Amino acid sequence: MFFSGLFLIIGFVLLIYGAHILVDGATALARKFNIPEVVIGLTIVACGTSAPEAAVSISSAITGSAAVGIGNILGSNIVNLLLILGISGLIYNLDVQKNTVLYEIPFLCFCSFLLMFMGWRYHMITHMGAFVLCVLFLTFLGYLYFISKTNKPENTEKEHMSFFKMMCFIVFGIIALIFGARMTVSSAIDMAHFLNVSERIIGLTIVAFGTSLPELITCVVAAIKRRSDIVIGNIVGSNLFNILFVLGLTGLIVPIPFEYAFLLDAALGVVATVLLWLFVFNDKKFNRIEGFLFLIIYIFYTVFLFN
Repeated sequence: MFFSGLFLIIGFVLLIYGAHILVDGATALARKFNIPEVVIGLTIVACGTSAPEAAVSISSAITGSAAVGIGNILGSNIVNLLLILGISGLIYNLDVQKNTVLYEIPFLCFCSFLLMFMGWRYHMITHMGAFVLCVLFLTFLGYLYFISKTNKPENTEKEHMSFFKMMCFIVFGIIALIFGARMTVSSAIDMAHFLNVSERIIGLTIVAFGTSLPELITCVVAAIKRRSDIVIGNIVGSNLFNILFVLGLTGLIVPIPFEYAFLLDAALGVVATVLLWLFVFNDKKFNRIEGFLFLIIYIFYTVFLFN
């Protein structure tokens, strides 16, 4: 128990350090090459911070602990939207790009609903369903390439960081996040086993929160630094990455059973995404009141799970 607590602290330190240098490196990269920050958030930052979910879900499915894997993805997406975006919105009123409102959030709504439909209709993510998710992921990457070419921002701030240093910041930031998340998750699971909690609850709460810590720390740091596009891009990109890439790749390897109990969690993911879209549709902002509401919903959801 002592070593679990020690590793938990070390994991937090790695997460905080990794988040700082990842945000700095990604922001510098966007400035140097005149790439919209939202694209960096949707790609490099999102994929990097979602690496723990990929590792946990794929290994869980292969080793026969599918409940942990699917619970991890559903739980992580709920944590990303309700908890992390809620906290980030309390720190700073987040501006949302027009493309994000018109295309990216609606696409996330569609993918979240598709995942829930697969669970309801087939009670698993089949090889064919996983193939569809992978095709959608490639389509999303094509969309990102298009907007990176057509929506070049005007670079008003000269970037002095060298390209080598940027890449070192991004790579070492992602590595620190991954190792920090692994240490945190393993420590949290060891502690949870003392409580005799089910795999579904562990996946939806402890593992989901642990693997979402990179997103949490990264988004909080980005919100403090007033980098709204990094925050929104990271949340939307991470959730899409979780559904389309992680579950798609895992499902191609082995079909993933989808327990009936997970339908409620999948439905909450859909509702949270639709709420986000409704909140930002008119004024292109996610404000403190909306962030507080998301936090309240997450607290009620967590209490419900343990009752």
